[in-house]
Amino acid sequence: MGETPKTPGAPVKPWTITEDPCVSQYVAHLEHERNASPHTVSNYLLDITQFAVSKWGEDALPPFAWGSTDRYTGRKFLVESQKGGAQATTTSRKLSSLRSFYRFMEREEMVHSNPFAGLKGPKRARTLPHFLSVPEVVRLLDAPAKVWDESEKPATDKERRRAEFLARRDTALLEVLYSTGGRVSEVAGLQDSSVDLLSGVVQVRGKGKKERLCALGRPAVKAVKAALDLRNVLWPEIGRRPRGEKPVFVNTRGTRLTTRSIERLLKRYLRVAELNPLLTPHALRHSFATHLLDAGADLRSVQEMLGHASLSTTQIYTHVTVQKLREVYQDAHPRALARGSGEQ
Repeated sequence: MGETPKTPGAPVKPWTITEDPCVSQYVAHLEHERNASPHTVSNYLLDITQFAVSKWGEDALPPFAWGSTDRYTGRKFLVESQKGGAQATTTSRKLSSLRSFYRFMEREEMVHSNPFAGLKGPKRARTLPHFLSVPEVVRLLDAPAKVWDESEKPATDKERRRAEFLARRDTALLEVLYSTGGRVSEVAGLQDSSVDLLSGVVQVRGKGKKERLCALGRPAVKAVKAALDLRNVLWPEIGRRPRGEKPVFVNTRGTRLTTRSIERLLKRYLRVAELNPLLTPHALRHSFATHLLDAGADLRSVQEMLGHASLSTTQIYTHVTVQKLREVYQDAHPRALARGSGEQ
């Protein structure tokens, strides 16, 4: 396979890189064999595009001579990524994307070797996830009701029902995020058919379209039931007749809440609860895992609840708070200062 000449043309972009036959077949492999989400496919295409531009320039057009790449070219691309200011996690993702792409082409006999196979990514700084304490979570979960109680009540019954629906919906939303430890995309995608309030179980679809069961605590079940009851009252009032699957969390127009909308709602209630408004919905997932492990749940069970493919991903939550360490020390160490002993 010879080097593709640099022919003047449009810059390489995600919507033209798929015109390369190797890339188009790889995308089909990701979508149909690996059940990759559109977000994952988009990231892979972005990384492959950047590599193509780095090697052949913006004026080159597909098809590209992927077989002409060696490990030195691959290493140079990763080094340029780091020098350009990319974080270690971003550079590691690029390495993973290109290694996977070349593995596919090698398997399909499009190239003879994988130049990214022997390369190592940069060391990633191991940062602890941000999480809320149990009292902070309680304040956050109480925030929607607090806003409703302190607000000026609407004049008409219809406006009152809508305002009450928003308060109940948002309470249910926060309860489900914390009770299940689900990702915001998983909770936003919930349908009526995936929620069993009698058993206190919801079925979510996670990464790679993998499905798993998550438990709902009693407060979450109560909150979801109240929100759904009011939602069903509002359906005829907004003139919407849903067909097929009904989304659990909807706006006042009857359409599904987006992940971006949920993020905006959370920021509002973080401010009401006087918590850090920069936290994301993932903080409730982190809190879910941290509180379970602090209370004695085993790591394997938490891994299943979170839907992690690898146990090493779950192990980051084995950190404990300073208060927890103090309690363990006071209870277990033979030379710990006895509580209430008055010793100095």
